[in-house]
Amino acid sequence: MKYKVGMVSLGCPKNQVDAEIMLKELHGAGYKLVEDAAMGDVAIVNTCGFIESAKAESIQEILELAKLKAEGKIKAIVVTGCMAERYRDEVMNEIPEIDAVVSIGANKKIAEVVGSVLEGEKVKAFDENTNLNIDGERILTTKPYYAYIKVAEGCDNCCSYCAIPMIRGKFRSRTIESVVGEAVTLSKKGVKELILVAQDTTRYGEDIYGTLALPKLLRELCKVEGIEWIRLLYCYPERITDELLEVMAQEPKICKYMDIPLQHCNGEILRSMNRTGDKESLLSLLSKIRSKVQGITLRTTVMVGFPGETRKHFEELCEFVREAKFEKLGCFEWSAEEGTPAYDFPDRVSDKEKSRRQEVVMDEQSRVIDSWCEEMQGRELYVIAEGFDRLAECCFGRSCGEAPEIDGMIFFTTDGKKLTAGDIVKVKITDSLGTDLIGEMIAE
Repeated sequence: MKYKVGMVSLGCPKNQVDAEIMLKELHGAGYKLVEDAAMGDVAIVNTCGFIESAKAESIQEILELAKLKAEGKIKAIVVTGCMAERYRDEVMNEIPEIDAVVSIGANKKIAEVVGSVLEGEKVKAFDENTNLNIDGERILTTKPYYAYIKVAEGCDNCCSYCAIPMIRGKFRSRTIESVVGEAVTLSKKGVKELILVAQDTTRYGEDIYGTLALPKLLRELCKVEGIEWIRLLYCYPERITDELLEVMAQEPKICKYMDIPLQHCNGEILRSMNRTGDKESLLSLLSKIRSKVQGITLRTTVMVGFPGETRKHFEELCEFVREAKFEKLGCFEWSAEEGTPAYDFPDRVSDKEKSRRQEVVMDEQSRVIDSWCEEMQGRELYVIAEGFDRLAECCFGRSCGEAPEIDGMIFFTTDGKKLTAGDIVKVKITDSLGTDLIGEMIAE
């Protein structure tokens, strides 16, 4: 009989790519893959371990599956991903219902591990994190018309609050040939939108080519037939070069969209985070990006409650949010991550105050969004259709200004025309609802 295996993948798109490579390994070994992990003989939880809330989500998912195991509905639980890497021994000790823990460097052994737990064994499969396969074949878990493509792994930035370097290891890029080859394969499968991800996408190629090679990679990807949109996530401000902006402006396939996680704007706080810049330099960078790439949508994330963040520092951050006018912005609270330098920093901000500051930042951003929504009315955008909302009786999708999962949607009428998911059509924006835009499809 074919044993069934299901996987829950949590956290970022980079972790999702890892999950897709593991699914391919399992399929190749003869296991039947099921979408719902609760319906499998073996349930795999590909965990996130970046911040406290992510770890809590991972643990909750494992505990829910542990209940099903106790009821005899599943046979075994395997834990992979960042939390498994970060807490190799603790995971199984704390949750004895777990049958196997697989570090990210041992992902290639996933089929072997599943075979062992089905025979009743308890398994700890650990390997160096640099052994993680980042360019293997995979089974896509996204919608069929878009895919994430990991161009590099690991991180050398060593921000004082971040555990990623010790989880994922040193920064290491794939070759241009490898990335382009995968893009060609994805295109043949019907993928229209490529979303480039890494811990620091803008650092791509520095380790193997001795120079920042993202502009060159983008030009090569733009030559791939069938790919219509190319989107950049996780761009580090220090490495947003004029060359990169020129390529974005010149190449029509590249979405005029850039995700730049800035974390803060105050120079003192940024230095404490082991980052560079200040409010003035960051505003200058954003101004340059917008002047060189007309109509670009900018996304960022900021952090509140970092140790030592005073009321004055926070007020400066709020001013920055008002002045920068990001089209997309997320805000999260600092969490104390053991093993990171910031874990031992003095002058912590209380949980209550961190929560308050997060709410204030998002209130500031909501006013920015209200103004942006007004400006968008009357604009004509190309939108990739994603589905039909039966309640609203209209289609929904995204323009180049919205990344999947993290940004808003565009709801639009089609005057009765049937669309297939993945179709790209022109939509005129007529209204908005919260962070979502509303419009009507128009003829070209």
